[in-house]
Amino acid sequence: MPEILTKHKKLKGKRKHGFLGRNKTHSGRKVIARRRLKGRAKI
Repeated sequence: MPEILTKHKKLKGKRKHGFLGRNKTHSGRKVIARRRLKGRAKI
């Protein structure tokens, strides 16, 4: 078994890639708008 080199931090991931994290930047808001247009169940 290879050793685990990184620990996945859920909160950091959510802040970076989550809804509020996306809403913080102009391009992030564009991503959300694009996903809404596509009809995504989860934005």
